[in-house]
Amino acid sequence: MSNDSVIVEASAPLDLRLSDPELEGAREHITTFIQDVVDDAGAEGAVLGLSGGIDSTLTAYLAVDALGADNVHGLVMPSDVNTADNMSDAERVADDLGIEYDVVDIGPIYDAFVEAFPGESTETEVETDPLRTAAGNVRVRIRAVLNYFVANAEGRVVLGTGNRSETLTGYFTKYGDGAVDCHPIGNLYKQQVRQLADYLGVDDDLVTKTPSAEMWTGQTDEGEMGLGYDTLDAILALHVDGPLSKSATVRHLDVTAEQVDRVVELYEQSVHKRSMPPAPDPLHL
Repeated sequence: MSNDSVIVEASAPLDLRLSDPELEGAREHITTFIQDVVDDAGAEGAVLGLSGGIDSTLTAYLAVDALGADNVHGLVMPSDVNTADNMSDAERVADDLGIEYDVVDIGPIYDAFVEAFPGESTETEVETDPLRTAAGNVRVRIRAVLNYFVANAEGRVVLGTGNRSETLTGYFTKYGDGAVDCHPIGNLYKQQVRQLADYLGVDDDLVTKTPSAEMWTGQTDEGEMGLGYDTLDAILALHVDGPLSKSATVRHLDVTAEQVDRVVELYEQSVHKRSMPPAPDPLHL
């Protein structure tokens, strides 16, 4: 492991890092998974959105490892709420990996949705609560449509970039960044995402970047969830995924009962995002 200090803070409640042999096993497991998904679909390769964040960066590195640079197509899809630095990082990742990529400004598409919104809401009103989240979800869903537009046109599959921490807490947009053919890093907690990225040689500044879906200006993942990823990962691993009770989790991790309750709330409220839309049971008359 080249730089442990960028992976886990000293104050983290739980160290979820993998050993070097485990990291290599994870890399091989995920790259084989990507190859199998593409082969099973009879596809020519893969498409993924590049945001400049660590999740999409790691997924891109693994996709190139699995398929080769010629078979991976990246889409950089900025809007007016995305920072120039993040978009520059996204292009840097594509350049470093030698993959084809396109920059598609989704601003005009988003503006068309705002103009079509029923009522008299202005752009300013849409960017304030309670419409701000809905507007942010529109941006994410536009990107999903573009991913599939390119994938269908080129005979490729769409790779998702969500990790296990986000999946379990519902920190993704239904039919947005959750609308993909597979999630290659969906078995890794955020701490492990940082570690595997570091293991594969991703630049430290990308590994340590503050996570943000950039659904609106100034938004951060941890700010929206109400707790840091290291704490979130620990509670997920020991309580939601693991066998420990609430009280045992509080004692073992030295976290608060309210933090455990918050993670459980996020998990339970997002069950619908992890399931197919419900329908009535078959009725045999």
